[in-house]
Amino acid sequence: MHLLVTGASGKLGSRVIKKLLDQPQQDALKITAVTFSRDLPFSDERMTVRRGNIADRPFVADIMQGVTHVLHMATCKEMPEIIMDVTVKGMFWLLEEFRAQQGQYFALVGGDAAIGHYFYPTSAPITESYPHKAAPGCYSLSKVLEEVMLAQAHIQYGIQGCCLRAPWLVADDDLRFAMSFSKQVFGSPRWHEYFDDSTAEKFTKNQNVPLALGAQGKPLQRSILAVDDLVNAIIKALNIQPAGCETFNIAMDKPFDYGVAAKYLNANFGLEAVDVQTEFHSVWLDNSKARQHLSWRPAFDTEALLEQAWAFDREGSERAEIVYPG
Repeated sequence: MHLLVTGASGKLGSRVIKKLLDQPQQDALKITAVTFSRDLPFSDERMTVRRGNIADRPFVADIMQGVTHVLHMATCKEMPEIIMDVTVKGMFWLLEEFRAQQGQYFALVGGDAAIGHYFYPTSAPITESYPHKAAPGCYSLSKVLEEVMLAQAHIQYGIQGCCLRAPWLVADDDLRFAMSFSKQVFGSPRWHEYFDDSTAEKFTKNQNVPLALGAQGKPLQRSILAVDDLVNAIIKALNIQPAGCETFNIAMDKPFDYGVAAKYLNANFGLEAVDVQTEFHSVWLDNSKARQHLSWRPAFDTEALLEQAWAFDREGSERAEIVYPG
């Protein structure tokens, strides 16, 4: 297998590549790791790192030489000036070169932003047959377009592949910084924006945590996933290579529950929760199809994610402020 990996230097990409290279049955594996600007934290004689922009067709034609499999993860967030170049034009060139070279399997990492994240009410767990419903923002639209492009490439040209649709990914102590009223909050929502500055500063000083309430006033449930769980799902998909062009929800068995989180953090760390009324809706991303067809199951639930986040030792280093477009 000669695997092209886009988005290779990201939080997900570097972990996937490392695990693939560490598998004893992958001695013959060859990886072309594509990055835009950053290096990978490791090297291997079976891996070649290429820097460039996948919106550039000659670059894509060059890096696709000899490639049999693609794992496409490259994306960008709320950057209207470039997002269509990266996520639409870039994927189009990848699919075109893949088709021309008669590639064997094309795996896409999608996102739950394509089906609305937590912006729209749902009456049942969301399965893969749920229609596309982009959440607000150009990033969400791009995730819809990626999924549609792969599905249409299968219809038009018989390209074999799959979409692994995953929610917000967390690793290490990400979740600890997401459960904070500080302006250095990781991800979204940005809890301090629900209060005036002095109140938010008080909550930050007291190490309060948010107990998010959904639009109906009950503790919010949303999809969050440990990066390691998605890594394992990707490995499964690349090993099994399900026929056709299937989409799989890669999610926890139950969604992350802010009510459960508040109780856990109070019982284990004495942290007091503050109710935060939000406009969001509880959602449940059903992972039954992935469990059945990929023989995959998540290792993390709400409490395990919290345990990992609060146990992680950063060795005194400071986390840089992350501004997440909401």
